[in-house]
Amino acid sequence: MARGAHRGGTHRGGRMSSGAGGGALLVIGDVVTDVVARYRTPLAHGTDTAAEIRTLPGGAGANAACWAARSGCADVRLLARVGSEAREWHEERLRRAGVRTHLVVDEAVPTATVICLVDASAERTLLTDSGAALRLSPADWSPSLLDGVGRLHLSGYLFFADTSRQLAVAALESAGERGVPVSVDPASTGFIKELGADRFLASVEGVETLLPNADEARLLTGLTNVADAAAALSGRVGVAVVTLGGDGALVARAGAVTARVPPVPARAVDSTGAGDAFTGAFLAARLAGADPVAAATAGCRAGARAVATVGGRP
Repeated sequence: MARGAHRGGTHRGGRMSSGAGGGALLVIGDVVTDVVARYRTPLAHGTDTAAEIRTLPGGAGANAACWAARSGCADVRLLARVGSEAREWHEERLRRAGVRTHLVVDEAVPTATVICLVDASAERTLLTDSGAALRLSPADWSPSLLDGVGRLHLSGYLFFADTSRQLAVAALESAGERGVPVSVDPASTGFIKELGADRFLASVEGVETLLPNADEARLLTGLTNVADAAAALSGRVGVAVVTLGGDGALVARAGAVTARVPPVPARAVDSTGAGDAFTGAFLAARLAGADPVAAATAGCRAGARAVATVGGRP
């Protein structure tokens, strides 16, 4: 069910104003067409494997925005880049979810596409064509997009391409000048390995909250113990909240773990978007005044709902 739906302006490059408002959440990230294939037997190389296949709207940034709206945030905005072939389809689904869209239309490449291979344990393996998603550029950014914004969230995928990383850094600087707190979801161990953990951490310097999963936290710190990794990350940013899948989450502040949030039981059918659900609900709760522990509790509830459904959206 859509909450607080706003119709945003789609544009073909250039800048635009987000309009007035108060306490909004602005997400900058990716809009993706997900092809989700759920299979129950081992993949048979060179022949057929039976699967249930659905084409769904996705993307870490877009999913988090939709979950934030579902979790009660009345004004959620999304800046992303899409190909012209799928702009109307994605814009309509985001609008119905309660997200105000600021979609830059890319005429040169198609919308990002991800093939999600989901096995019998609900674990997913991703084949990713970034398409237009990482072609967001500084020309697509204006500080006016922060008008009325109470929090800014950046999808970590932005930091894995030079052009979109420049936009992310520009947005971080603008948010810092306005005193708007910023959160980042590191997004992908595979891409972090390619970029380098030190380079990624240098790029996100100045963020208030980092939201990695356990594997990302270990990779970013080089520490095998996830609690130690959470504590170390919180020494670099204000708050580190590490999701632990079916084991809940850790909250760390100022170099120490301050809370372990218990999991919410769920029957998992597809883990796609569970972290995005956690992020969206966490940010909605923070905007409503919750402390990080209460916000992480809300995130765990949303994550449990997400794994019980196919796809990454509410």
